[in-house]
Amino acid sequence: MKAILLQENRQFQLQTIETPQPEPHQIQVQIVASGFNPIDYQMTENGSERKLLHSPILGREFSGIITKIGASVKDFKIGDAVFCGSGSMGSNGTYAEYICVPEAIVVKKPKNISFEEAAAIPSAGLTALQSFKRMKASLTDSILITGAAGGVGNLFIKILIGKGFSNFVVTAGNEESIASLINLGVKSQQIINYKKQEIYDAALSLNGNKNFDIVVDLVGNKIAEVATKLMKINGTYLDVTNFSTPESRNILFSRGATIHNISNYAYGLEKRYDYYKNGLTELAQLFESKIIAPPNVSIIGELNTRTVVKALWLLRENKTYGKKLIMQINKE
Repeated sequence: MKAILLQENRQFQLQTIETPQPEPHQIQVQIVASGFNPIDYQMTENGSERKLLHSPILGREFSGIITKIGASVKDFKIGDAVFCGSGSMGSNGTYAEYICVPEAIVVKKPKNISFEEAAAIPSAGLTALQSFKRMKASLTDSILITGAAGGVGNLFIKILIGKGFSNFVVTAGNEESIASLINLGVKSQQIINYKKQEIYDAALSLNGNKNFDIVVDLVGNKIAEVATKLMKINGTYLDVTNFSTPESRNILFSRGATIHNISNYAYGLEKRYDYYKNGLTELAQLFESKIIAPPNVSIIGELNTRTVVKALWLLRENKTYGKKLIMQINKE
């Protein structure tokens, strides 16, 4: 099969390698579309995410068609359309024509969404769904969401609105991102443009000069320091970035915060496959019932190094403008 491999010099190269074959409890999938995530470019750098690299082929989510099944597979057949958050649980990453994954983490693709839309769901969708469940919010709680226009934020907002929540304030950094949030159903008066407004003052004003019950931080670093100051004493803080700072951690401690670190990785590490299956099944039902709409996608290109380099640059420079970046691999 053809695949894009990360080299020792951190450059990408398209190569022909052996096609993986399924083990007894695995399925082989011909990948139709693969999603890009910030962790992809972070793995190419000297960051904390580099230790998660399990294959020189990057990519952690996909949709496609089953082409082979292992001897013990029961719930799928050749020809099924599926999608999956493969993480580090697959035979390789998803910048490739084929992948083998445990059947226990795979879900059938909803019929009313495209392969490209399905490939955009797993990583961001599972993160958004975990965030929603763990914050245990009531409809009256005030919620501040930083970086709401990204992949996770997009689906998190959709889940919030789909579940009847409206008492939230979000931040975004450009007009395209703001437009994408308004298109989701966020009111303009709920949005802070952090390039033009001071987040702290604007957020307090929009929340009736009160601190927030819950903060969902999708940005980290300096933004985390502002966001933590906006949380009430004994409030709930969701860290979806792993980019806290000494200052933000000090603020969280001084406010007696309940802190939730949001990570899909832990479940894969402990082979808690039910987390992936159950989460994707719940998301699929939300899409099939049209409670939430699928992600807005931007198809960057086909399986080649130009596509990968461009997509990772757009992610690094925060130029996705509310769209999930997708690579088409085997067109349907």
